[in-house]
Amino acid sequence: MNSFFASVEQQLNPALRGRPVAITAVDSESGACVAASYEAKAFGVKTGTSVRDARRLCPGITFLPSRHRLYVRFNLAVADVLDRHAELTHIRSVDEFQLALSGEARSLSGAVDLVTSLKAAVAAEVGICLRFSAGIGPNHLLAKIAGKLEKPDGCRWLSPDNMPEAIAHLSLDDLPGISEAMKARLYRARIFDIPSLYALDPRHARLIWRSVEGERFVRMLQGMEIPLIATERGGFGNSKVLAPEFRDPGRAYHVGRWLVEKASARLRRDGRVAARFSLTVSFLSGGTWARNVSCFPTQDTAIFLRLHRALWVRLWRSARPGAIISLGVHLGDVDLLTARQGDLLLPLAPTELTRGEQVSKALDQINNRFGDGAIRFGINAPHPGFFERG
Repeated sequence: MNSFFASVEQQLNPALRGRPVAITAVDSESGACVAASYEAKAFGVKTGTSVRDARRLCPGITFLPSRHRLYVRFNLAVADVLDRHAELTHIRSVDEFQLALSGEARSLSGAVDLVTSLKAAVAAEVGICLRFSAGIGPNHLLAKIAGKLEKPDGCRWLSPDNMPEAIAHLSLDDLPGISEAMKARLYRARIFDIPSLYALDPRHARLIWRSVEGERFVRMLQGMEIPLIATERGGFGNSKVLAPEFRDPGRAYHVGRWLVEKASARLRRDGRVAARFSLTVSFLSGGTWARNVSCFPTQDTAIFLRLHRALWVRLWRSARPGAIISLGVHLGDVDLLTARQGDLLLPLAPTELTRGEQVSKALDQINNRFGDGAIRFGINAPHPGFFERG
């Protein structure tokens, strides 16, 4: 979807159509833009541009707070249209979808015709401001790259018939999955551009990536159809860039408690336990403090809150923290509750819930019925932001 969040706002408010619009995560001059309309992008405003710089680049810009739940509703409306007209296989994010091609649509002309009909259907059934760029390819990687080649409202295709020439102008880190660190590895391997990467022996790519993912990546770049592999959940975390009123360490600590409650509730919903708790704190003046601690595999919120407090005490004793710009909590070393061994000393049978876990589960049921935060584990400071508002 093209400038999805801004497009939704323009769809709902015709007065904003044709005007530069930016969506912000924090209602503050110190915040940044998380999305911008194409009218704003024409002035140089993009994701990550500070509100102050956006106002300087585009004096007539309109700033709106993010309403993520609203955007999710539009996401589901678009998904419904796509699924009725084609075969929707994945909702990859709030603004990205993956379709499988079948029948006549497996030919290039048929796929282009399908894209044309989908664009018309989305405009008619969801809104004329909701435009998208489509990428067509033999696998999800080439389709994703193709979808970014022509914006807005574009349609491009990639296959062995036009690769690598069609994307030879891109930088290595323009490709999804190529980070700065991976680009540095490729440079050390004397791979400096897309044609060189395309010509790479997939077995050599495995060595560069130090993983089979390198071989998969290059084979897909070369046009091979490789299915997605289901990944194991590595952990449950929440992080937050703090608004100015939450940057005092005392307030930040209570935001951390709120994040712990959210992460542990998600852990329980997934039927898992965690054996490691991590806290990361970044300071407005620069620098980051991060520590972790191990524990018996659990899904008890109260235990994670005690570990959270213990790490804050360590931070306070090492050096009294100044203003905090962001913080994050993470529950790691996760496993299924059904795989947890018993403990003779507690005593606890395999897969049996502890008393604290039973309490946590009961609170989940109350909050599910009466709304998040209806009952809490003591004092916390909710900090709704980009993903919670609306």
